[in-house]
Amino acid sequence: MHELTFTSAGHLLAGTLQIPEGTGPHPAALLISGSGPIDRDSNPRRLPIDVMRQVADHLEQAGIASLRFDKRGIGASRGDYYATGFHDNVADARAALEALADRPEVATRQVFVIGHSEGALIGTELAGTGATIAGSALLAGAAQSGESVLRWQAAQVADSLPTAAKWLLKLLRQDVLRTQGKRLEQIKASTGDVIRVQLAKVNAKWFREFLAYHPSEALRRTKVPVLAITGSKDIQVDPDDVARIGELVGADFTGHVIPDVTHLLRRHEGPPSLRTYKKQVRRPVDPRVLDTLTSWMVDQIEHLAGIESSRH
Repeated sequence: MHELTFTSAGHLLAGTLQIPEGTGPHPAALLISGSGPIDRDSNPRRLPIDVMRQVADHLEQAGIASLRFDKRGIGASRGDYYATGFHDNVADARAALEALADRPEVATRQVFVIGHSEGALIGTELAGTGATIAGSALLAGAAQSGESVLRWQAAQVADSLPTAAKWLLKLLRQDVLRTQGKRLEQIKASTGDVIRVQLAKVNAKWFREFLAYHPSEALRRTKVPVLAITGSKDIQVDPDDVARIGELVGADFTGHVIPDVTHLLRRHEGPPSLRTYKKQVRRPVDPRVLDTLTSWMVDQIEHLAGIESSRH
């Protein structure tokens, strides 16, 4: 593994370049983590989600290189996380993709994008705006607007509350969905990059851009193969969006809704709930997710190799 730095909009960003053994150049993937102040491995403070490190390790075993990187202002990357918008994150991922493709160890025509959650939306935008990639893998990716995603999330979280908590909220005359709606409207009406909502610091620029973003046009413009994987117990992204992505994408599409898998890509028995996340991260990413992802990539790489051979 190598530390790799690159520049985006004047900010020095840092990541891990993971190269498999053997003679290159190797096929490769840019790994893009989900939303929030999380590092290159998909880890926020006090919750080791660790998705992208495990994906990178699995890809390496299949002979595939990867680059994963820290967001602005997180880990070893410079910049201000709270002042960074969704489209800034897209620009940073584009710069990371160029840095990865420029490496001599990497086969330029066999570079893929793999995104998780927000990272899947960023991967969708890259693919739909003509980035030079061989394919796009969307882990817990959405086919709806950011605002629709957040409102759907709020409904799922409200439904997953224990009976006692629901009773208490009713007693206090508090409505989770109404409260969420008021906060979203407050953020949408703001103009600053960073605001306070009930004393909490909020990256308002990111929220405004995320709420307004709809992936449908980028999906329609995508010309490379797309893989979508979501767990049946995801309560942050609607599992039905896998089918919606398939309907929108005009290129080769493969979709899977994996039973009993959550947004953290772990297997979970019982009703899905945010309260179980700390227990979930003690287990590895579900091997069905990793095997499905890697097998799809290997198939795509073999197909590209066949095309190259036929040209010579």
